[in-house]
Amino acid sequence: MTASAARQVAYDVLRAVNESDAYANLLLPTAIDRAALSTADAALATELTYGTLRRRGTYDAVIALAADRSAQDIDPPVIDALRLGVHQLLSTRVASHAAVHESVELARPAGRGAAGFVNAVLRRISRDTPGDWMTRVEESARSDDERLGLVSAHPVWVVRAFRRALAAEGRADELEALLTADNASPRVTMAALPGLAEPPGDARRTPFSPFGFRLGGGDPEGLVARSGGRIRVQDEGSQLAALALTRAEPVREGERWLDLCAGPGGKTAVLAAEALAGGALLEANEVSPARAGLVRRAIEGVPLEVPVSEADGRIRAADNPGAYDRILVDAPCTGLGALRRRPEARWRKSPSDVPALTELQTELLSAAVVALKPGGIVAYVTCSPHLAETSGVVGEIRRSFGDAIEELDARAVLTALADTDPRLPEQADGSKRAQLWPHRHNTDAMSISLLRKR
Repeated sequence: MTASAARQVAYDVLRAVNESDAYANLLLPTAIDRAALSTADAALATELTYGTLRRRGTYDAVIALAADRSAQDIDPPVIDALRLGVHQLLSTRVASHAAVHESVELARPAGRGAAGFVNAVLRRISRDTPGDWMTRVEESARSDDERLGLVSAHPVWVVRAFRRALAAEGRADELEALLTADNASPRVTMAALPGLAEPPGDARRTPFSPFGFRLGGGDPEGLVARSGGRIRVQDEGSQLAALALTRAEPVREGERWLDLCAGPGGKTAVLAAEALAGGALLEANEVSPARAGLVRRAIEGVPLEVPVSEADGRIRAADNPGAYDRILVDAPCTGLGALRRRPEARWRKSPSDVPALTELQTELLSAAVVALKPGGIVAYVTCSPHLAETSGVVGEIRRSFGDAIEELDARAVLTALADTDPRLPEQADGSKRAQLWPHRHNTDAMSISLLRKR
């Protein structure tokens, strides 16, 4: 007997994510289509995949207790079958016997011993309640931060980075709310490109972006396809990151804009629509050819010629000093602000990744300042609240350029866009940076800073 099609799809995606650094959000839809899953089975495969990825750290702790060995000491194909089984046992309504049996079948190709081992471990786990196992996991922690990390399924270094970022706003007491929000499936948010499309009549408008909405029901992909790319799935924080640049001050006809790190193109599409409406010119750049292709597809629905170059952003900007009125630097980052949508990212990054990223971010932002015309504005954006990647980088740039640049109030720009007060408190460092949060704004944790060249 073989595992069900839905569980096989989930398992195959988990294997690809953990073995080949694949991205679940890109791979899963393709795997579902190839397996021709029904709507119900597609929903099950999605829940199993994302649920297992989100809570991997917690499940590894449970497995270690039940198997009396570290998850790192278990063969990769076997540990993925175990994680999938534990998720079903502890976090879904799947019957215990089905969760155990199906997981054993998934492990069987790894060998007879593997199947027996998975059977024994999962039967051991199934004998006690989820609450019992969580109590044991908490008792196994060596510190309060480790306990919080194990319970919330976040690496300890991420827990600490989030605490520091919240403390910079005087909101350290919101840490557990943030960690909880990271483990909840995000609502699908859409964007109707301004001036090119309108949300459907039954849509619910989002509170901050003037063209964001959520569907009352139905398939978002069908709506996207019918719109010719003028309606798209896009997190509200992503929409606001582009709008902070275009709405910081009125657009003058003939302005020249640059999206310096454009892939995969969601923000580029918003910039293109805004440039079209204001009579501005937009160029985009993306160093990765594959992601540059995504940018070109993302802007197909906008009737504006947007050249897309494939250069190192630092060189691209430095080669054009004083050329642009507005530049978006959506810099490569740890991605800690998008853990709701890319749960595997929390297990891929480590503190050792941060210094190289902040060096790159600083170089990109510095080059962008050089490429600005006098009076030009750069928006520095990261999908991470990590202070080293946000206020640390902006602080370094302000020290480097001194009086040649000034910081604009990004919080005020976003507040002016919103139908309601977005509750963006001041930062402890006195900056005017805007920080969005999943638990407070139902967006990715985008950081947005605006700098003007004097």
